[in-house]
Amino acid sequence: MAHRSALVAVSVVQLAAGLVGQVLALRRRRHFDVPFMTGSPHHVARDSLWFGTAYSAPVYLLASQAWAIARLLLGPDERARRVLTWLGTGMTVGYPSERWTRMRLHPSGFDRVETPMVAIGFTGAVAMALLGGRAQRP
Repeated sequence: MAHRSALVAVSVVQLAAGLVGQVLALRRRRHFDVPFMTGSPHHVARDSLWFGTAYSAPVYLLASQAWAIARLLLGPDERARRVLTWLGTGMTVGYPSERWTRMRLHPSGFDRVETPMVAIGFTGAVAMALLGGRAQRP
């Protein structure tokens, strides 16, 4: 029970950071920018559906995360736990691959709003991957 509660709590915080990141990226036109693909500031909203933004996962992954959290709130659910583990693992790689995110995590790139949100999102993703990866005991 405590393990599931911790995973849910961390996942909720990470999801909140992702949603705030989505809003910030849309308002500030922070398109996705990973090593092999780059979005456009003019298409941030459209690209956020499938590719994400500089500060958030794609909308369909955020929705999957919300679904898994809801399932775990109802009780033990192995499939939901695995979904959160995979999402956390993917975001652990995704956050540092974004150029804008790397700029915010660098001391000279500090922004009062974006930097804490990115740090919380990245830390939450790591915690989701680690907590979700631990086998849950009935």
